[in-house]
Amino acid sequence: MAAAKTTPPHFTRLCASLRGLNTNGRLAVCCFMSALVNGERIAALIDQIARERMACPRCASRQFGRHGFANGLQRYRCRACGKTFNGLTGTPLARLRLKDKWLAYVDCLRDPACTVKRAADKVQVHANTSFRWRHRFLHWVKDDRPAKLQGIVEADEMFLLESHKGAKHLTRKPRQRGGVAGKRGISAELVNMVVARDRSAQTIDFIAGRGALSAAALHAHLLPKLQTDVILVTDANAAYRQFARAAGIAHEWVNLNKGVRSRRRDNTGEAIHVQNVNSYHSRFKNWLRHFHGVATRYLDNYLGWQWAIDMGRIASGEQFLRAALGHFGR
Repeated sequence: MAAAKTTPPHFTRLCASLRGLNTNGRLAVCCFMSALVNGERIAALIDQIARERMACPRCASRQFGRHGFANGLQRYRCRACGKTFNGLTGTPLARLRLKDKWLAYVDCLRDPACTVKRAADKVQVHANTSFRWRHRFLHWVKDDRPAKLQGIVEADEMFLLESHKGAKHLTRKPRQRGGVAGKRGISAELVNMVVARDRSAQTIDFIAGRGALSAAALHAHLLPKLQTDVILVTDANAAYRQFARAAGIAHEWVNLNKGVRSRRRDNTGEAIHVQNVNSYHSRFKNWLRHFHGVATRYLDNYLGWQWAIDMGRIASGEQFLRAALGHFGR
């Protein structure tokens, strides 16, 4: 009886109204409440990240205070420059709307087979919105990379046909879906992507340009990511030998053209092969088939996306959202 007396009358009336709804009405109420709760969770997470950052995104001052609310988010005012900001200011997610749908959307991104249309249908947004969100959420996720690779590091390149999918102006004749290069062999029509992976599964990747691999690209992108005492394992490509010799890095290779896929290192007996990195190539290319071709200008994002989902490194939608805001802590 005591509990009944403390129940607000308007809540009792609301419950009575809900009992009178049909099935569709009750589902609509559930969807509304789910969106409301998700919006509050996202707002709380964004505010928590802003407080963890503890700096003005414009002048980096750590002197700021609360300054009201706008669009459901806590705003802050910097005491140094006088500018106001929220937890999304200066991030790829700034000014995006429909925040109550973000958690459902990043759950779609954790699905390796996710497509633009499938994600749009699931969270009930337009396909163009789904595509724009995909690359906004991946913009900083792709920067989540190990600082250094160590021990035995396998490296190998893979090639994809350059694509201008979605471009309004082409400098060449358009190709049909599934087209092939106009020249045989490795030409400038192919995008060269290098993947390096150590035996603890830490992975980096980068686009090394068009056509054949050069030692200059390895010096620019790979060398800063290697510990000085690594053993670099590659195929017999001369660019790797030239790079390793100039960088002073121990280098072993296998001659795949002669059918040598694995051997033992002479002085230690360690396994010398590039099977781990080639397996990663295979998973990446199989996953790309779901998208029926991707534009070369977005290829960095897809490489980062594959790294994010490979072996289940991002375990929840909230963790993905934190990564999209530049917070990569595990």
